[in-house]
Amino acid sequence: MSAIENLSVGVALPIRPNTAPPRPYGLVDAFDRSSAKRFRFEAPGWLLRLAGPVLLLLFWQAAVSTGGVDRDIIPGPLDVLAAASSLIESGELQKNLWASLDRVLKGLAIGLIAGTSLAVLAGLRRQSGDILDSVMQIVKAIPVYALLPLFIVWMGIDEMPKVTLIAVATSLPIYINTYGAIRNVDSDLAEVARVLKLNPLEVVRHLLLPGSAAGFLTGLRYSLTSVWLALIFAETVNAMSGLGFLMHQAQMAFRMDIIVLVVSIYALVGIGGYAIVLGLERVLLPWRRSFKGL
Repeated sequence: MSAIENLSVGVALPIRPNTAPPRPYGLVDAFDRSSAKRFRFEAPGWLLRLAGPVLLLLFWQAAVSTGGVDRDIIPGPLDVLAAASSLIESGELQKNLWASLDRVLKGLAIGLIAGTSLAVLAGLRRQSGDILDSVMQIVKAIPVYALLPLFIVWMGIDEMPKVTLIAVATSLPIYINTYGAIRNVDSDLAEVARVLKLNPLEVVRHLLLPGSAAGFLTGLRYSLTSVWLALIFAETVNAMSGLGFLMHQAQMAFRMDIIVLVVSIYALVGIGGYAIVLGLERVLLPWRRSFKGL
């Protein structure tokens, strides 16, 4: 009897169980990298970040040691370390580094407070936003470093114009990114705040600040870059201490090792600031799952 005849008389045919795994027709987690890890080795992230600078230093030193690069034009890493050791022994490096850090910390603190406050004030009310944002857009269009002569006329040539220039350079990225993040807060959340009858301080605390944290950290990242650019310009004006002063003195004496040392210090401090921002992102934005590459 054929299979068709069996079916016609109602004979139950044995059904072979399906042993194949079900095909994933549902949603796939794009961030699940467990399958990829079975096929390739992945070095830790900190090791990969460290490998780039180490390879660069080794290549740099090899180029100088073999004579491929003139030592008088670009000294090697060992020459820079020798210059740093000499300046540390004399105490000159610590004095100038602290003078620059003091200006940066003061200007950064003022800029963070001013930029965040203006962004919250502009984002809280539509009327204040229309007034403040138009003014801030005008200020943003002006090159910050062009304001330095005005600050010197208004405040003299002491520390005040230097700190003010750093504060202005810091506050603009903070304001722009924080204000933009506040404007992008979900309007449904704002409607919930109205229904709950939250006062302005509660709206700022529970709605605006958490909702704009990502934008604030983006602005902070830009500010930590702008602050050192502003410092370089600020320390060209009657500065008797600081990294800019140290670089100017080295330029006059044609000490390329000290010049490269100061540039390296700028790079190290910049990397340190970037690490701080990454740490703040892990603390303030633990819920965010960002794309980390394939």
